[in-house]
Amino acid sequence: MYSCRSFLASISSIAAAPVFAREFGSGAPPVRYPEPDVIALDKAFEKYEVGSAPIERLHTGMYWAEGPAWSGWGQYLVWSDIPNNVQHRWLQDDGEVTKIHSPAGYSNGNTFDRQGRKISFEHENRHLVRYEPDGGLTVLADHDEGWRAPQNLIQLL
Repeated sequence: MYSCRSFLASISSIAAAPVFAREFGSGAPPVRYPEPDVIALDKAFEKYEVGSAPIERLHTGMYWAEGPAWSGWGQYLVWSDIPNNVQHRWLQDDGEVTKIHSPAGYSNGNTFDRQGRKISFEHENRHLVRYEPDGGLTVLADHDEGWRAPQNLIQLL
């Protein structure tokens, strides 16, 4: 059920979209929201949909892209292409995509610590690593209470 305020807000955003595109865009037709390719498989998640967030393709040619992480310090996005054993970086400034680690230990599960250092899980080497600013690599974990992942972990996935 809509409130009067939410109804007026939705109508004003629809009416303003062509004006925004005409004044600030490249002359292309305005993008209509919500993005039709974003769907909630479970109705409980529909409340989390951001109505003004379009899907944008940043890069192609990967076999299996996974593990995205945003660097607030560097203003870039990293992700892994696990089967190709590569990590990529997309720069917000110019939209350029580059390989940052190749080989990358068939890594996945990327994140950043409070100092802006990237942390990744490497399937090939069976450990959690941190990439240091000087180019070094620090192993943060490689076993848990004596248990170590099987040597053929990458083949099991």
